[in-house]
Amino acid sequence: MKKIILSLVAILFAAPMLRAENVGVPSECEDVMLQAFYWDSYKTQSSTDSKYGRTKWIDLLRDTAAINANFDLVWFPPSAGPTGGGVGYSAKQYSSQDSDWGTKTKLNQLITALHAGNTRVIADVVLNHRGSGTTWCTFLTDKFGSTYGTWTLTQKEICRYDECFTNSSSNCYNAVTADRGSTDTGDNFDGARDLDHTSSVVQNWSKAYTQWLLNVMNYDGFRYDMTLGFHGQYLKMYNEAANPYLSVSELWSDIDRQITHLKQTNYNTMIFDFPLKYVMWNAIRVSNYRLLQSPNNSLRGKGYGKYAVTFIDNHDTFERDGYGNNQFGGQYCDLSSATTKSQILQAHAYILMLPGVPCVFYPHWKSYPDEINALIAVRKRAGIHSESPVVESYSADNVYEAKVTGHRGTIILRMGPNRSLEAPEGFEMVLDSGDASKYTIFFSDQVQGTDNVNGQTLKGEKFMKDGRLYIRVGEQVFDAQGRIVK
Repeated sequence: MKKIILSLVAILFAAPMLRAENVGVPSECEDVMLQAFYWDSYKTQSSTDSKYGRTKWIDLLRDTAAINANFDLVWFPPSAGPTGGGVGYSAKQYSSQDSDWGTKTKLNQLITALHAGNTRVIADVVLNHRGSGTTWCTFLTDKFGSTYGTWTLTQKEICRYDECFTNSSSNCYNAVTADRGSTDTGDNFDGARDLDHTSSVVQNWSKAYTQWLLNVMNYDGFRYDMTLGFHGQYLKMYNEAANPYLSVSELWSDIDRQITHLKQTNYNTMIFDFPLKYVMWNAIRVSNYRLLQSPNNSLRGKGYGKYAVTFIDNHDTFERDGYGNNQFGGQYCDLSSATTKSQILQAHAYILMLPGVPCVFYPHWKSYPDEINALIAVRKRAGIHSESPVVESYSADNVYEAKVTGHRGTIILRMGPNRSLEAPEGFEMVLDSGDASKYTIFFSDQVQGTDNVNGQTLKGEKFMKDGRLYIRVGEQVFDAQGRIVK
């Protein structure tokens, strides 16, 4: 490899004043997450909106073996109903779990099947706002059973300056202050009624709902929608009441506001690293691999990597980012294109080999299953986790390199068209994408013996032979792409 002209940078920061017992933030977490839906993917497969496959509960049930083999966490769309609510981000009755994604019965079957494969399930929780009932300012009743109670919110639980109080078509237009809630503690959302989280009624309803999701519906953790819309102290309150295995906030904003949110929650949540997503897009789109080195505009770069859930696309960015040919993400990019495939796989190599909790987007997994499953297998063999130490470098010939230490091994990731394929001393090459996707991964064992990860296929016993990764499950041996070789 050509001479390195920039010094190695060790990313070993620790965010200041952090507690060891953060709720919803597993320590040194090795999990890999799948977002098991995209916008409108509840529609029939003949719809152009679901060209990567329909993802109703009954469809995901057929996918459970493959999901269990590769993923530790599965993020579901909002399961609150009733039916006719579409994707579910303005649900009307939270105790109803019959939605456009399927029936409560099928949802229960799906969660049971995933749990049988040691895969945890993440609920999409919408607490910032809620769909109205029969009028602008009425809500349907939630019946969470004898333990968690029956709840009917009123217009007094709606934020003071919500559209329902200023729109002349509303039944509560121009209502007196006494019949409104307090001022919104975050950004307004004009698609539904913004709930007043300073209200003890809203707080207790939110606690009841989140505890019911875990203890009755058997979810394991939460993805909180639109956390720009309410102060982080309330998310802290709800997580401490429910105690989820993992919590992640959707806060689509700049890094400074993300860090402010973490502090408001007292670090009782993880957060989707939107700033890193855009840094990564820009670097890979123009093949400027220097940008990937220790990006300051990211949670890891700021010393908060323990709290980062990294990703390439999600249902919102895929649906709404209209970059066309200017970016490799979003719905306007053709995932069957060789160029797009190369860029998407480079991005996966980056998030799956580096610390954080990586989240794979369903259309990407369905488009490139062999390549993504292989990357996941290498990550798991090395035991890379959310807090893995990283040493990064960049060379004059536009090659990025990261050395990442996991619980069971160390990997070296090289990215760029001019990267060397020569393995460093003590390492063996385990994956090479070829010229198209421009990444190579080398592996070095840290412990004797085998992984023995409990599960199927790519969660079997990993071992090295002739510089390649293989997986043994019972009497069968698979290569890193999941193909049977014995």
